[in-house]
Amino acid sequence: MAIITLGTMAFDAIETPFGKIDKIIGGSATYVAYAASHLSQPIQQISIVGNDFPEDEMSELKRRGVELTGVEIVKDKKSFFWSGKYHLDMNTRDTLITDLNVLADFNPIVPEEYQGADFLMLGNLMPSLQINVINQLRNRPKLIVLDTMNFWIESAIDDLKKVLQMVDVLMINDSEARQLSGEFSLVKAARKVMGMGPKFLIIKKGEHGALLFHDDHVFFAPALPLEDVFDPTGAGDTFAGGFIGHLARSKDISFENMKTAIIVGSAMASFCVEKFGPQRLKEITKKDIDIRLKEFVQLVNFDIDLV
Repeated sequence: MAIITLGTMAFDAIETPFGKIDKIIGGSATYVAYAASHLSQPIQQISIVGNDFPEDEMSELKRRGVELTGVEIVKDKKSFFWSGKYHLDMNTRDTLITDLNVLADFNPIVPEEYQGADFLMLGNLMPSLQINVINQLRNRPKLIVLDTMNFWIESAIDDLKKVLQMVDVLMINDSEARQLSGEFSLVKAARKVMGMGPKFLIIKKGEHGALLFHDDHVFFAPALPLEDVFDPTGAGDTFAGGFIGHLARSKDISFENMKTAIIVGSAMASFCVEKFGPQRLKEITKKDIDIRLKEFVQLVNFDIDLV
């Protein structure tokens, strides 16, 4: 089933306690596409790049079933660029540079051949652009998933509240859930945020897993304890790609199946952090993913005798 992905295709410069790289492919839509394409195709990309975005990267995405008709190429400008430095705990980072470049004038257009897609993944981007894409779709997708961040909660709250009323699933981290709701308890925060529109809420807690909320139900998925976390950039987008990729593959958007989708998303994210950029997502096979999913099952499987 087709998945439309809206987000950035960009360059990142990253410094972690384990290494440094001055320029590597990044962007929310890039990570979502690489993760989701392992599970379901086609991925119908909507993004914008400059004249510096490598042709071989475009070819690699196409090879994986990613359609690029909706990717605008601006000949006389550079692609979006982000630079960040991670602290020792790898959960906190400092943004050093944000060069919007082509993103400053981005006006996403949904190509005619993308109409009728069953799934829409709205990657982390200005809420006004997320609204714009939803409004261009003649038929509402079966499931609309939204990712956002603290920057938009601070700077575009009115548009964010509008788009929250238009989506089914919201993905945010624990600090963003508290910021958006004004509640410290994540259960109270979840209730308040779901009251803003989304039927399902996923709260990501980095190395401590993720929570899925729906009505009065809560599901917790752990993160796999990894020996080496090399670069957490894009892990959240990779999680989103794994999540929506599983739902599209299984054609099942029930709460029960979303539990599995969260485990698949966590498994994909666990690969992403093992190398800089999306490199690891390009290397893994179906067998690698299956092995890792089994590791997740073993992590939470236990027998207990009640006496």
